[in-house]
Amino acid sequence: MDGFFSGYAARLSGVLGSSDWSGVTKLADDMLSAWKAGQQVFLCGNGGSAGNAVHLANDFVYGVAKRSGGGIRALALPANTAVMTCLGNDIGYDKIFCEQLAVQGRGGDILIALSGSGNSPNIVSAIERARAMGIKSYAILGFGGGRCKELADVAIHFPVNDMQIAEDMQLVVGHMLMQWLYQNRPQP
Repeated sequence: MDGFFSGYAARLSGVLGSSDWSGVTKLADDMLSAWKAGQQVFLCGNGGSAGNAVHLANDFVYGVAKRSGGGIRALALPANTAVMTCLGNDIGYDKIFCEQLAVQGRGGDILIALSGSGNSPNIVSAIERARAMGIKSYAILGFGGGRCKELADVAIHFPVNDMQIAEDMQLVVGHMLMQWLYQNRPQP
């Protein structure tokens, strides 16, 4: 059993050690600019990636500043089940994120799409809507990157064929951003 766990750790370590971090650097700079300008950061994902979106929105709202009212205006689009089920029922599950962006997003905002495959129709639709609205899109992806790798303004791609490690990398990137943003936070 120890061999299984050390094998997982070795695969994760291999991805960490061989990754291109330039997209994360761009995202960090854009998030800092958005924070200073009072713009919104939206996150979306399905399943475990939805859970990661909610987790990271929390880190960006409070954890980056650790003071009341000082964080980034971040919103996890999968967090409101009433809105998601309404949109899914009335117009289709593939529209649950893009329709929220249509109401809440503004040009200059940021979308961070989290996807293992990069092919989920609701993630693809969110990136397409972001482009149409002048919202810069980032996609944190695993596997081959899918359609999102080509559609996103910036793809942060970890070519690993393991959903759990792909989802681990979403949190790693988010926590890197959180710590860097905290160190570079605007002063009140």
